[in-house]
Amino acid sequence: MAIAVAVIEEHTLTRYGLARLVDEQPDMAFAGEACSGAEALRLVATRRPTVVTLAVTLPDIDGIRLARELRDRYPGLGIVVLTSRGLDDVLFRAMETGASAFVPKTAPTAEVLGAIRHAAVAASSFTATGLASAFARRQEAGTRVGLSPRERETLQLLSRGLSVPAIAELMHVTQSTAKTYVTRLYDKLGVSNRAQALMTAVHHGLIQSVA
Repeated sequence: MAIAVAVIEEHTLTRYGLARLVDEQPDMAFAGEACSGAEALRLVATRRPTVVTLAVTLPDIDGIRLARELRDRYPGLGIVVLTSRGLDDVLFRAMETGASAFVPKTAPTAEVLGAIRHAAVAASSFTATGLASAFARRQEAGTRVGLSPRERETLQLLSRGLSVPAIAELMHVTQSTAKTYVTRLYDKLGVSNRAQALMTAVHHGLIQSVA
């Protein structure tokens, strides 16, 4: 059975190019397109594609947030995140939300197609070119500042704008424990609030940008 692929992308030319690429593959079939998060949810609900390609930037929602919503609703759906911003923090956000693959838009078509085929058969298994290198960079940056794995995770969640209660829920700890992680993080970075922490983290290369 052909892999039914839906394209979720803001830009018309990119949608057209992906649709044509999919149609040219003997093992794939184009299952429709959407240019916003709202359209994407309707498309997936009605067409039930095997895989969606999903842009990080959409007019009505952050693509990574949409990936999380799709993963929660459709556990078996393959989700390939396509981005023009090949930053480590975007890659890790995609992985944390349950995406199947992360591919820069500048990647060769063979890499995009390989990600789609991977997502079709292993939706819950994450793959990305350069993943090992990204892990090494994050580990090295965290080691320089002396952050524990939990403190690095807390920093990533803070960079996404999450509150302490939300961080506690995602990390499966109490709010008191989450506050302790935040306090220790601030102490090690030598700051007193979230904004300062994120600016310092960017400076040290612990995160590449702030959501």
